[in-house]
Amino acid sequence: MSVRSGLVVVDKPSGWTSHDVVGRIRRIAGTRRVGHAGTLDPMATGVLVLGVERGTKLLGHLALTDKSYTATIRLGQSTVTDDAEGDVLSAVPVDGVSEAAVLAAMAGLTGEIEQVPSQVSAIKVDGKRSYARVRAGERVVLAPRAVTVARFDLLAAGSPRAGVLDLSVEVDCSTGTYVRALARDLGERLGVGGHLTALRRTRVGPFGIGAAVTLEALGDAFEPVPIGLDDAVAGCFARRDVDEEQANSVRHGRRLPAAGLSGPYGVFGPDSHVIALMTDRDGVAKPLVVLAPA
Repeated sequence: MSVRSGLVVVDKPSGWTSHDVVGRIRRIAGTRRVGHAGTLDPMATGVLVLGVERGTKLLGHLALTDKSYTATIRLGQSTVTDDAEGDVLSAVPVDGVSEAAVLAAMAGLTGEIEQVPSQVSAIKVDGKRSYARVRAGERVVLAPRAVTVARFDLLAAGSPRAGVLDLSVEVDCSTGTYVRALARDLGERLGVGGHLTALRRTRVGPFGIGAAVTLEALGDAFEPVPIGLDDAVAGCFARRDVDEEQANSVRHGRRLPAAGLSGPYGVFGPDSHVIALMTDRDGVAKPLVVLAPA
């Protein structure tokens, strides 16, 4: 039986790596051609976008730069990893921290900011992943990066207990933003330390949590690739319809006259099936990925 090409939006469970999810989808779909876009930490849950078969060719072109999360931040403790999986470095009681102070500190971490990534990020330092160096006992200092935190809202604050305070927050941010680092920096601004205890990605690009399917449901589904290639391209890119002569040219990787569309767009033949992703450049349309070769 042929495997359907397209996208799968998984609601990743806690404790799974993104690679673990890829392995499961390979078994469910019956193909090795599976890849993912936008890694999630094992602790995190929520939206993870995967491509299957020819859908893997879309992953590098999807607009997945804007992301949304819900998270729980614990004030009063800082950890090695900036989350609950690391050893506690320091503990300072939160008794004197007011909600007004929390909101002011969160406002200072909103907008275009310079953020130092978490030590346990996948950023390479002299050819070796930062998290691997930390796990080997090294102390890593990473350079700050420009990121955008469009929204950093407090949903609820619990009552202080045992010197700590848990905050429920929502974050809208750009690619490259570490919510763990936001937790760390919030704690530092308040003078008590902070780390992340829960993280759920609720949106990445156009894919929200409402479109995500659990691995259990996918395993029981008749069709394990819910978003076919035609629907995936139509839903994520601008559309250009062409006649059969132009469609045949695109299938052979040839150029077309420019369409006047910005960014990558999907080219569909007279049968309404997608043929390729193209982009206008220097007055002509050039193929980026041919999805239905001759």
